[in-house]
Amino acid sequence: MKKYLSLILVLFLAAASFCQEEMANIYFIVTTLPIEDNDTVFISGNDEKLGSWRPNIVPLKKQNDSTWTLEEEFTKGKTLEYKFTRGSWSTEAVSKEGHIPANYLIKRTVNKIASHKIEAWRDEVKPAACGQITGTVEYINNLTYKYLLPRNVMVWLPFNYYKNTNEHYSVLYMHDGQNIIDPSTSTLGIDWQVDEVADSLIRKNEIDAMIIIGINNTDQRVSEYSHNDTGTAYMEFVVEKLKPLIDSTYRTKPEREFTATCGSSMGGLISFMLLWEYNDVFSKAICMSPAFKVRQFNYVTSVYNDIKTRDIKLYLYNGAIGLEEILQPGIDEMISVLESKGFVEGDDFVFYQDKDGIHNEAAWAKWLPAALRYIFNK
Repeated sequence: MKKYLSLILVLFLAAASFCQEEMANIYFIVTTLPIEDNDTVFISGNDEKLGSWRPNIVPLKKQNDSTWTLEEEFTKGKTLEYKFTRGSWSTEAVSKEGHIPANYLIKRTVNKIASHKIEAWRDEVKPAACGQITGTVEYINNLTYKYLLPRNVMVWLPFNYYKNTNEHYSVLYMHDGQNIIDPSTSTLGIDWQVDEVADSLIRKNEIDAMIIIGINNTDQRVSEYSHNDTGTAYMEFVVEKLKPLIDSTYRTKPEREFTATCGSSMGGLISFMLLWEYNDVFSKAICMSPAFKVRQFNYVTSVYNDIKTRDIKLYLYNGAIGLEEILQPGIDEMISVLESKGFVEGDDFVFYQDKDGIHNEAAWAKWLPAALRYIFNK
């Protein structure tokens, strides 16, 4: 077997030397425990040649019961992110403890051999994450609005909420609610830890006490968080249905100066859109790795063409690796547009970048304490 693979690698490297200069060859070698004869290992990633994140489009070639390979050509310098599955996300590769790993990453592609060892599959191990929630959490289920899909909403209450019955609270509305407090429901088994972070900062008297609303996403997530009719309906749901319900059920401070929103990626975009388009309702926003202008999404131009005045307090963050690198030009453009309209960095908004940051909940959790201190600083 070793002799066979050695011959493949020699031929691969020789062929790569004849490739056009602007292209690079990647040779993927994946080793697994033996799997069923009718099973196939697939690669899924951020390039059409990797299936554009569809889990069952690009199969690897079976060399034996535990070795799978794929040779493919990509634009040189492109950052690749990818994972492996057996045909669905319920069968993706995980650690032997059941942890869902971050995306594999090849930055600035050159001719390369990428070797990976898969220890287990998601459907064959018990998930390692179990729900651990700090504080009091209540749920409002099956909320509907117009043609949007039903969704559940989580309400996190600060300590002593039911003891300090005369106190009223600021409110933070967060998107992708499944990912913010409970690792058992989070996409990668890692949550934002907003419950622990907020509880700690409130107890230390570093930020105002607040109620946190986690709005679950649905299968319409991309459309709901976009600048389109569905995104408009989602914002209307938040402003016209959910906020009045929260204000009438809990002891909130309903005024705009006490109302904020927060999200990441497309959730970062819709957070900014709520701040911008409903500035009479929201005065503050936290936008982690926001998709302001990328691929078919472009909210920068909308802001540029808008002549209305705004009063905002905005926290912006982005990493620098993988998808974060792709998002950065749009963030730079948005900052430039905001400054052209008279908004001042340090007064109206701040921007922080983590050169080692990647696009996931762990990175956003790392920067959440700083974001909450800025937005809710006493």
